[in-house]
Amino acid sequence: MSLSRRFPARVSPLQSRVLGACLLGSLMTMGASVQAEEGAGTARWVSDKLSTYVRSGPTDGYRIVGTLTSGEKVELLRTQGDYSQVRNGNGNTVWIPSRDLQEVPGQAERLPPLEQKVAELSAELKGIDDTWKTRVQGMQETLDSRKALIDELQAARSALDSELTQAKSQVRDLQAQVGDENKQVLMRYMVYGGSIAGAGLLLGLILPTMLRVKRKRNDQWV
Repeated sequence: MSLSRRFPARVSPLQSRVLGACLLGSLMTMGASVQAEEGAGTARWVSDKLSTYVRSGPTDGYRIVGTLTSGEKVELLRTQGDYSQVRNGNGNTVWIPSRDLQEVPGQAERLPPLEQKVAELSAELKGIDDTWKTRVQGMQETLDSRKALIDELQAARSALDSELTQAKSQVRDLQAQVGDENKQVLMRYMVYGGSIAGAGLLLGLILPTMLRVKRKRNDQWV
C-alpha cells in the first residue's frame, strides 16, 4: 500500500522551500518519536470495538484506507510513535493506532473455547448431579426399607405388649381363683378338724360314762 502524498504538478521555488521545510520538520518529528521496532510475526488482535480505522502511514495525517473489525487477528510488523504497522488476513499492510491493539484474543475468538468449556463443565456437572441423584435414590430406598422394618418391629412389639397385658390379666385372675380355692380348702380343713375335735371330745365324755355303767351292771350280777 503506497504511503506517498499527492503534490501539485507545478510549484514555485517559494512553495518548494516551504514544502521542503515542512517535510523536513515532519521527518524530524517522526524520527524523534520512533520507538524500538518489534520483530515481525508477533500476533495481535484488534481491540473489541465495532470497527477501527486504519491509515496508510504512522500518523493521523495519513489518509484512512479502511477499517479492521473487532477481534480480528493481525500480524504486528513494527511500531512507530503511537501507531503500529500490521498485516491482516488478506495480506494488506496498514497502520493502526497502537491503543487499538491488544495482546490477547478478542471476545469473538475467546468465546468458542469458553462455550466449549462451559459445555464440558455443564456435562460434568450433569454427570455429578445424576450420580448424586442415583445415590440419593439408593439411600432413600434403604431408608424406606429400614423404616418399613422399624414399623413392622413396632407393630410386633405392640402386639407382644398387648399379649403380655392379657397374660398378666389372666395370671391375676388365676391368682385370684387360686386364692379363693385356698380359702375354701382352708375352711374345709377347719370344718373337718373341728368335726374331728368335737367327735373326739364327745367320745371322751361318753366313753367313761359308759365304762362306769358297765362296771355297775357287772357288779350287780355278781
